[in-house]
Amino acid sequence: MTQYSFVIPVYNHPHYLAPLLQYLDQFDLPIVIVNDGSEAQCTQILRELAEQYSKMILVEHVQNQGKGQAVVTGLRKAESMGLSHALQLDCDGQHDWNDIAKFLEVSQNNLNTMIIGQPIFDDTVPKGRLYGRYATHIWVWINSLSFDIKDSMCGFRVYPLKSTLAVLNRGKFQPDMGFDSEILVRLKWDNVPLMNIPTKVIYPENGISHFNVWRDNWGISKVHSRLFAGMLLRLPKLIRQKIKA
Repeated sequence: MTQYSFVIPVYNHPHYLAPLLQYLDQFDLPIVIVNDGSEAQCTQILRELAEQYSKMILVEHVQNQGKGQAVVTGLRKAESMGLSHALQLDCDGQHDWNDIAKFLEVSQNNLNTMIIGQPIFDDTVPKGRLYGRYATHIWVWINSLSFDIKDSMCGFRVYPLKSTLAVLNRGKFQPDMGFDSEILVRLKWDNVPLMNIPTKVIYPENGISHFNVWRDNWGISKVHSRLFAGMLLRLPKLIRQKIKA
């Protein structure tokens, strides 16, 4: 049976939680929120919202484990509830909530497909972050032997849980910012269909980013290095897939 949910990782992002939950309530879908070791203020807000919204399922990490691990925890929780798909959405105010209905509709018409947000940035995007994404794009294209993944770092996407969990169960993933790219490359290796959906992304004035330029770029670089080695090992298989396509 096809059943959808939302999966939202949270680490000290209190500003948009209440309006986001209010907006999501209209879809009447389970809302799995993973509190990734947030401080007391954000944790209190999350617990109050969990009492207010019957569809909200709050899962809490005692300590911060990283955005990637928070997403994995949310996906596993959704799968354990018998759900088939999970729309991941960040809670920092960057994503256009008006596109949620579109993402769900496209996924419902392409049930086996991984739906990926392709950001359309405005002038609020920090130029360092924007240029850094291009380096990741190039490595993702190399490691997947494909241009099918237009942007691997956008946290607005819909996971088909069966194929995603099959990939997650076979390996250890980077628990931090590199997860978003790594899971897409590995899904591509498994020949899971991918579809990119353009969506507006902003950097709001009171937005909170936990991206650390040195730490996270180093972690992402290690992910790409590991993926490159994995791509070389899978090269004959990947070439056969491209020929058949």
